[in-house]
Amino acid sequence: MPVQRLNHAVLFVRDVERSVAFYREALDFKVVMSAPGAAFLQASGSTNDHDLGLFQIGSQAGSSGAGRSTVGLYHLAWEVDTLAELERVALKLGELNALVGASDHSTTKALYAKDPDGLEFEVSWLVPADLLTDELLRGRAAIKPLDIAKEKERYGAETRGGLGVSIPA
Repeated sequence: MPVQRLNHAVLFVRDVERSVAFYREALDFKVVMSAPGAAFLQASGSTNDHDLGLFQIGSQAGSSGAGRSTVGLYHLAWEVDTLAELERVALKLGELNALVGASDHSTTKALYAKDPDGLEFEVSWLVPADLLTDELLRGRAAIKPLDIAKEKERYGAETRGGLGVSIPA
C-alpha cells in the first residue's frame, strides 16, 4: 500500500519553550505532550496524534546551512481551508516579524515564514479541483506576488480550498 500522507515533522530547535510559544501564537498549534527538552504539537484542525515534534539542542546550536552550504529540508508546508484564514495567518506572521514572502503559484496561494530558529515554513491555500482551469494549470510555471484581496474576490473568502486536490471531494 502506498504512502497516504505526511503524519508529522520533527525539528531540532535551540529553545523548546520559545518555539512552542511561537507555533502556538503564529499557527494556533496546541501542545499535546511534552517532556524536558521536547514538545509535541497538533494543528487545531488536525486529527493526527501530533503534527510537529520539537527537540531542544541548546542555544549554542548553529544555524541550518540547508540549501546554502549543506543538503537538507527547505521547508514544511501547512494548508489552511480558506483564503480568509490565509489572510489571518499572514497578518499574524507579519505582527511576529516572521513573514518572509508571499507567492501566487497559480493553483496554490502561499505564505513563507521563519520560526525563531530561522527554519522556514509555508502556509498555503489550494484552489479546489472544480475551479482548476487549463490556464491555472499552465500558470504554475510562473511565480507571481500574492494579492490575497484579489484572490478573495476571485474565489471567495470562505471557499474551502484543496477539495479534490489534497482533500477527497
